[in-house]
Amino acid sequence: MVERQIRARGIRDPRLLAVFRSIPRHLFVPASEADQVYEDHPLAIGHGQTISQPYMVALMTDALALRGGERALEIGTGSGYQTAILARLVSEVYTIERVPELGAQARQTLGRLGFHNIHFRVGDGTLGWPEAAPFDCILVTAGAPRVPQSLTGQLADRGRLVMPVGGRGGQDLKRVTRRGSELREESLGGCTFVQLIGREGWPDE
Repeated sequence: MVERQIRARGIRDPRLLAVFRSIPRHLFVPASEADQVYEDHPLAIGHGQTISQPYMVALMTDALALRGGERALEIGTGSGYQTAILARLVSEVYTIERVPELGAQARQTLGRLGFHNIHFRVGDGTLGWPEAAPFDCILVTAGAPRVPQSLTGQLADRGRLVMPVGGRGGQDLKRVTRRGSELREESLGGCTFVQLIGREGWPDE
């Protein structure tokens, strides 16, 4: 998976590749999906949610330009796989999941794997985690029509936010970087994610 789907497609950070090799992805999917877990496509994890394809997880993480020691906010805990990748690369991860059952399952899986630098919350991720802000990096694993102002407001100076932005059927992966009071936005390419539900995302229909 790492060599063919990630490194061969341009992700070359040795620290990031080593982390991908160290995280057992099969522990984060239902047994019914286990035979496909190392293939390069998303998989259903229940409640209408997915675990992203390995390359997309790598691309989004790489775009955060992590150096170690950061405090990260993740919106959309999901299976906990992306959470685990972040937790091996930064000092602390604050992760928010809207679906209580998924949040509980991810917490259990990550606890079994020995992670102690992850803080969990169930709630509206579009509002972020204001009492723990500012964050050096924010990663959003669901697509929204626009970047939530609550999240950009919780970025530290020189902090980076990566998330899919666009319509329900497809989005553009964006990176937003704060420089003082200014926000610089870059496009990283097309993608398709589940909807980011919340006050500053899509309505829960």
